[in-house]
Amino acid sequence: MLAKSLSLPLAGLLLSVLLTGCVTTGLPERQEVNLDQAVKTHVQLGLRYLQTGENRDLARYHFNKALELGKRNPDAHHGLAMLYQVDGELDVAEEHFRKALRYGDDFSMAQTNYGVFLYRQGRYEDALEQFEKASSDLTYNRRSYALTNYGRAAVQLGKTEEAERAFTRALALNENLPQPLLELAEMKYEAGAYAQAKQYLDRYSEKHRQVPQSLWLGIRIEKIFGNRDKERSYALALRNLYPYSAEALEYKKMMANDG
Repeated sequence: MLAKSLSLPLAGLLLSVLLTGCVTTGLPERQEVNLDQAVKTHVQLGLRYLQTGENRDLARYHFNKALELGKRNPDAHHGLAMLYQVDGELDVAEEHFRKALRYGDDFSMAQTNYGVFLYRQGRYEDALEQFEKASSDLTYNRRSYALTNYGRAAVQLGKTEEAERAFTRALALNENLPQPLLELAEMKYEAGAYAQAKQYLDRYSEKHRQVPQSLWLGIRIEKIFGNRDKERSYALALRNLYPYSAEALEYKKMMANDG
């Protein structure tokens, strides 16, 4: 998403500029460094180090430096939240997520990432709330992903109708998103709407790599329609690509029962 990391010499130059509070341009006059730009630069450097994974300590340094210059900067708190999440320091990560949302107005990206953080801990109701807030922001450029995550949390809570609406809305914004296609295919299969399930799965298969869930669903759908060749094709791919998956085990159980 962001450009490649700045080289270390350039990063060091930027830091020396920011620490001294002024920059020499080669011209006679000296220009004061804008404080907001200094904070922004530290945040950007922190994000680059974090996203490349090359040096989390430097990422931590830059986020903390940004907070020294502006302790209520939501982007810096968001960066630290993501960093501490990677470090496994979940309590500290949540503290920074909360501060990012407290200091940032309509911070949809932070809401989405905080929702994912909560989802991974099984806190589905709390996650749903964050995804709902993010997906209601009509200016958010990743709104389709917030809707997808809303749908996934709703599935976990047994809110099937809400989940289906969220996945459908996500596809209206981005018709090729893999997760909504696969989730809707699964939901239609469970509801007995096999033709619709196959349509969603076929759309998924046209654009995206097969995963255990899609292959296992394909086996079951083609079995319903009596398409033995396609069923065997899905089964072969599942056995070869994901022999130790839970779905492969389910397929073996099905074959044993059929035999």
